[in-house]
Amino acid sequence: MLVLAHLSVTARSSVDWDIKPILHSVLASPSFSTIILPSQSRLAHLSVSVASRRLALIRRTLVNSAVANMPPVTKPTHDKYDIVFIGGGSGGVAGSRRAGSYGAKVALIEASERLGGTCVNVGCVPKKIMWHAADIAEKIRHAEGYQFKGPGIDRVLGIDSDQFFDLEEQPRRVAVVGAGYIAVELAGVFHALGSEVHMLTRGETVLRTFDPALGETLTSWMKHTGINFQHGAKVVRIEGTKGQALTIHLANGSKLEVDQLLWAIGRHANTEKLGLEELGVKLDEKGNVLANEYQETGVKGITALGDVCGRSLLTPVAIAAGRRLSNRLFGPEKYKNEKLSYEDIPTVVFSHPTIGTVGLTEPEARKKYGDDAVKIYKSSFRALYFSMIPEEHKEPSMYKLVCVGPEERVVGIHIIGMGSDEVMQGFAVAVKMGATKQDLDDTVAIHPTSSEELRSGDKQ
Repeated sequence: MLVLAHLSVTARSSVDWDIKPILHSVLASPSFSTIILPSQSRLAHLSVSVASRRLALIRRTLVNSAVANMPPVTKPTHDKYDIVFIGGGSGGVAGSRRAGSYGAKVALIEASERLGGTCVNVGCVPKKIMWHAADIAEKIRHAEGYQFKGPGIDRVLGIDSDQFFDLEEQPRRVAVVGAGYIAVELAGVFHALGSEVHMLTRGETVLRTFDPALGETLTSWMKHTGINFQHGAKVVRIEGTKGQALTIHLANGSKLEVDQLLWAIGRHANTEKLGLEELGVKLDEKGNVLANEYQETGVKGITALGDVCGRSLLTPVAIAAGRRLSNRLFGPEKYKNEKLSYEDIPTVVFSHPTIGTVGLTEPEARKKYGDDAVKIYKSSFRALYFSMIPEEHKEPSMYKLVCVGPEERVVGIHIIGMGSDEVMQGFAVAVKMGATKQDLDDTVAIHPTSSEELRSGDKQ
């Protein structure tokens, strides 16, 4: 079996290794049993890296710990493997470990020196650390409201368009091209740490694939805090030299001078060199592998999971899919139909303030169930923490429930505000279990918290 999993790159990046000859030679081998291709993920034109020497040390610690019990080998140690994973990202590591736990002979092939893929090396983990750095900077500014006095601290953040975490000097002026979650997360970090930030977006709000209320609330707050927006922007030319000021020319004739330009324009599947179509594997127009609910591609022995499938590009999704696949292949009888449900997958955005979301957006629910069946409950407020903070620094919170049917089943929860990233996990369980609005109302509130507002939102 061949499994393509979590194999992706972002726009403008490149990968210099060609796995196609390996793939075809292994498939032709009579001793071949299974191949899985997971996470060879790269963050494109916004780079792959680490924010400072300190963060680089953290990354090395994480990576070293990840490979401590998995020494590299230069040649096969068995004549035949039960399963071979090509790509040591989230899906590959999780799937290989799970298969190994069942006693399968497992090989894991990774082109780089580091296991873990995007999340550990250039994604979730270092990004969250940087978010914490920016959050601390904001808390320092808030300290005076709580009557704390004391000296400030030096803040160093390095970034450029190719190596987000590697530079050791913070750019004074940054342009961010994009409006997705990577764009708003990093723009928030730059701004909180003192950079002048310009957002170049095509639409009027950020996070256009999320519930509109989230994008509207966040865009308004980002502008309030001093982040500059140019809507309907299209970059047509860039002048300058790396390491010096850059002049960005836009389609409307305007120009913008910055010290760094960050591309946050998405990622695409790294399937070009695999020769998959020669094997009969179908790809969509973006190069994503088409797979069914069991990760099967329609070609016997070839399955796909993670980012390479082009849906729910999240580390926990790749991990869950990899584990379920190995459960089904090598686990006990109870796992013979094991598969990952792609419905109601929660996610968060480490913006300023944070966002949590699960289920259908309001437009999606109206399209699926009809306007008459949808009921919206919404609450806008400010977290208690901000009661001691000057008015201009009081972050907004907005909690929204999307309910359907006479029983008001909750099919979507969308929240923004302090602590939303931590709040969402528990409420995602409720949505997954089919909770109704009445179930939320019947649960005694925890007071005073922001999360209790999900019980008391006004019907829209």
